[in-house]
Amino acid sequence: MNELFAEARPTRPIWLVTLADLALLLLGFIVLVLSHQGNQRALAAGLRDRFGGHAQAGAPAAVATEPGVLPLAAASMLDFAPASAALPDDPAALIGWAKRQAGDPRVRLTITGLTDGSAADLDPLSRSAPLLAADRARMIAARLVAAGIAGRQIAITTAVSPGKRGAMVTAGFAGDRQ
Repeated sequence: MNELFAEARPTRPIWLVTLADLALLLLGFIVLVLSHQGNQRALAAGLRDRFGGHAQAGAPAAVATEPGVLPLAAASMLDFAPASAALPDDPAALIGWAKRQAGDPRVRLTITGLTDGSAADLDPLSRSAPLLAADRARMIAARLVAAGIAGRQIAITTAVSPGKRGAMVTAGFAGDRQ
């Protein structure tokens, strides 16, 4: 009777089963990536959507980058005074982060100047929000170039982001550069 209820021994070690599961998941992910090879932005948006990465209220819907640049990481400097492009804090941490990102010549830094969309956050002379946003981005860009980052690795864009006055720096992979 004891033989009938004897404890069953596993036929394979548990680590081998786990390894096989991981290999199948990796194979499935590779097939997914290859099936969307021509439309990387749609793949990234779909993965972000499935894993709960929806845009938050008040955040820009998408980070602007150069065409052909795949965004990888971002940092920002916020809390600019209304209608001002003067840097609110010491940008040393942001510059250090940007220098580490730009160490690879295939990386492009996109600096997006942000205005909050209010009537108080406009360029004092022209009363233009995009000009103020561009000035904020240019202030960050000037500091990055002065710190030794090549100007060809930097692009500037502007955006309106309710509640945010600042500049966002996005590091993106632009592919192999000869």
